[in-house]
Amino acid sequence: MSVRLIVSITAAPGKGADLADAFRQRCLDVMQEPGCEQFEVFQSVVNPDRLALLERWVDQAALDVHAKVNTTRPPMPAGLRLGTGEREDYEYALKR
Repeated sequence: MSVRLIVSITAAPGKGADLADAFRQRCLDVMQEPGCEQFEVFQSVVNPDRLALLERWVDQAALDVHAKVNTTRPPMPAGLRLGTGEREDYEYALKR
């Protein structure tokens, strides 16, 4: 079963666009990882300093590999983000 992650991210005041730009290359890189079905960042139109990172992985094993790879990546540029974000995990089952 696919795993869906929704990560709410708060940028430093006035830095939402800069943080979204910083995520662009990260998103492209992560999308190349085996098992990654989606890795996209969205910037709020209501509050530009709020972002949502949507991830979907084919299974928990692929997400676990991603977590290990993530420890080798350089951190995002300093001063763009407040806190670590809030992550919610869901089992992804499309229902229509």
